[in-house]
Amino acid sequence: MERTVAHARIAGPRTAVIWSVLRGELAGQDGRPLSVVDVGGGTGGFAVPLAEAGHTVTVVDPSPDALASLLRRATDAGVADRVHALQGDADSLGDLVPPAAADLVLCHAVLEVVDDPAAVAQALHDALRPGGAASVLVANRAAAVLSRATAGQWKAATDLLHDPAARTAGRDTARRRFDLDMAGELLSGAGLRVEQTHGVRVVADLVPGVIADADPESLLAFELAAAALPPYRDVATQLHLLARRRGPAAH
Repeated sequence: MERTVAHARIAGPRTAVIWSVLRGELAGQDGRPLSVVDVGGGTGGFAVPLAEAGHTVTVVDPSPDALASLLRRATDAGVADRVHALQGDADSLGDLVPPAAADLVLCHAVLEVVDDPAAVAQALHDALRPGGAASVLVANRAAAVLSRATAGQWKAATDLLHDPAARTAGRDTARRRFDLDMAGELLSGAGLRVEQTHGVRVVADLVPGVIADADPESLLAFELAAAALPPYRDVATQLHLLARRRGPAAH
């Protein structure tokens, strides 16, 4: 691998915890370049830094505009030869990616909106080589309830409490939200073994901007410190799970 993912890439509270987990996963691969699939990877916020670190990344996304931006970004970064774009959605992942071809699959903020999350989880498993890992990020139902309650949206908060999928009326684009048990059972049902769970944006979305901007490094340090600790983890805006396909890792 040409170099590790730069520390600057985890400098924001929205992605710091995810990058921390990914860096640990990459560090355990003995520096070899990996084959990565980023499902719903959009304009390449994860794909391009991973390609800069020497990995080959295939981004699957339904938006042609996002993929065009991805390719421009990869070209500007000098890694266009390591970034590949495939137009399609997560529900058709099995038709787009060869089975058992990926060392690492990213699936961030996707399972909330797909038609069949169980089928997508199975496709993540099938795309991985034995021993490969899936980085999965989902919306947290508890955080959705609390954010609406603290904003005084009592009806929306109450509706979320009683809806098994934790959906809200109006412009809510999520078809479902998760807690850790729900997300873990979904991945386990697909044959993936959950190894790590973290909260993403434990307080970052609750702290007033003037406070966050006054000391962003301390906010970032708190997010990293609290991410794996219940009950703080369990009320974060998003939940991150690192899960692995069973079997020996390929080298």
